[in-house]
Amino acid sequence: MISKEDHTRLTHAIRDAESQTSGEIVVVVAEQASTYRSIPIVWALIGALLVPWPLIWITHLSAGRIFLVQLVVALLLCLFLSWPSRRHALVPRFIKRTRAREAAAREFVGRGLTRTRDRTGVLIYVALAERHAEIIADTGIADRVGAGAWQGIIDNLTGAIKEGRLGDGLLEAVQSAGALLARHAPPRFDDMDELPNKVIVI
Repeated sequence: MISKEDHTRLTHAIRDAESQTSGEIVVVVAEQASTYRSIPIVWALIGALLVPWPLIWITHLSAGRIFLVQLVVALLLCLFLSWPSRRHALVPRFIKRTRAREAAAREFVGRGLTRTRDRTGVLIYVALAERHAEIIADTGIADRVGAGAWQGIIDNLTGAIKEGRLGDGLLEAVQSAGALLARHAPPRFDDMDELPNKVIVI
């Protein structure tokens, strides 16, 4: 997902951005926000529920045989739809967005961004399978920077991802987020680097 060269570029970009601010930037890139394991089961059950109606009208199968047909259809559909690309294609967009936001929130807490000294941690999160990017800022910086400023960074990042320029998009996002942090959370004389300066790939 991220080349070794992009890892190096982004590590340097995060370090450079944080040298100009008391804030902390964490970048997390996830292959997918969720496995959606229940999706094939749901669609398989829907398919199995639809199977009996034409069989009832056009055949004289007993209830027991129809049940067996339903069972076979459910199993075959479940296996067929369990392939990752098919599974993702069946997930409604709003569910993908919701799962990605939930995953971003978990990463924000889990990576220690709520525990920085001035509450000025910023997470840049990307879920590739969902084509979703999100920025979460802790209260110390969210109160000073409007949502529109972050949205502009997200829009540029998602545009870069669609063009196949994930590394470049993340680099620009780190630099833009760093510029906002530098303006609204300048460095302190006793500033410390509280979190790792690297891209976390999961």
